Amino acid sequence: MAKIRVLQNKNIVLGITGGIAAYKVVDLTSRLVKAGALVDVIMTRAATEFVGPITFQALTHRPVVTEMFALLQESEIGHVSLGQRADLMIVAPATANTLAKLAHGLADNMLTTTALACRAPILLVPAMETGMWQNQATQANMSLLHERGMHVVGPGVGRLASGGSGAGRMAEPVEILETARWLLGRRGHLAGRSVVVTAGGNWEPIDPVRFLGNRSSGKMGYALAIAARDRGAEVTLIHGPTALSKPYGVQEIEVETARQMCDAVLQATTTGDVLLMAAAVADYRPKSTAGQKIKKGQEKLIVELTRNPDILLQVRHQRENCSRPQVVVGFAAETEDLLANAREKLIRKRLDLIVANDISAADSGFAVDTNRVTFLDAAGGITALPLLSKDEVADMVLDRVVALLNDGKRTTAEPK
Repeated sequence: MAKIRVLQNKNIVLGITGGIAAYKVVDLTSRLVKAGALVDVIMTRAATEFVGPITFQALTHRPVVTEMFALLQESEIGHVSLGQRADLMIVAPATANTLAKLAHGLADNMLTTTALACRAPILLVPAMETGMWQNQATQANMSLLHERGMHVVGPGVGRLASGGSGAGRMAEPVEILETARWLLGRRGHLAGRSVVVTAGGNWEPIDPVRFLGNRSSGKMGYALAIAARDRGAEVTLIHGPTALSKPYGVQEIEVETARQMCDAVLQATTTGDVLLMAAAVADYRPKSTAGQKIKKGQEKLIVELTRNPDILLQVRHQRENCSRPQVVVGFAAETEDLLANAREKLIRKRLDLIVANDISAADSGFAVDTNRVTFLDAAGGITALPLLSKDEVADMVLDRVVALLNDGKRTTAEPK
């Protein structure tokens, strides 16, 4: 797992309470550390009955606090120091007992005392039996904690430690990590900005069963949506059919055809600040769609195609009328004449930046986790990047977007 910019060098206090789901927090701790966070673990005495402190010390390379009056360093009071330097506190699993203590301001162990001293956001991850979760007392405590500004992820519905199934299952580490990223990024460089991202390909129906499509997985667009979210943006992700999971904290609009995507983009960008057009939009669609499944008895099947609307050209006309969106980034997936084709697209569609990549390369383009891209900007600049993960490419695209938004004198490519 690569470093995640929004988590790098962030101080995370991870409070672990006495529930069987404590074993899942081992995975969460590992993910946080690999992402670059500095993790301090506090365990209640009951938590140590499920997982030993040495496990977390081995993962974090930092001492695990289990005692109420532990000193982190000489003259440092543990709960005060941890609470003051935290960028985020996560309590996982959060048992009914600990939730009750937090709701009523009790401070009888190191975890609850640190939570009272903490001025950073607190993320609660409840986990308990269904009856305990649904109990009026637990729900009343959760309402109090919500009112006081604490954040909650989960619980989910599924198999429980008792062997039964129901509400109360602890959220998975990936979901907790995504929520943490969203919380830490809320005051980022794109806070208050609206970013529209497109991702994936389109399905253009031939009949009720068959369609024309392409090989786009949507991975680049999803990476861009997550990178924008991590910088505090309000993100709208407009995507075609994909197997990818919805990113946390992102508004999702599902479409199938290019015309549906065009309508969604034009509507979303009327008030948007940024458009990141990473989708592999279908250029053509069948001129007519059969109402019933076409049988294979005929020797040949001829499908007449017609052009789909060019979404970026439509956005160009919209910008000329209402100056929205302020920044538009296009993508050029090419198999030949990469820079020439990308430059022509940049100019004709009056883009601020275009990201060009040669999809004929095995390690770049569709359905892989890496990309080797070149940035071409409206001022004539060309920046070739080495092979990077799509997450890293997304971060670099967003760096350029932030710079463009902050530059009131930016140049937009003029059509010839």
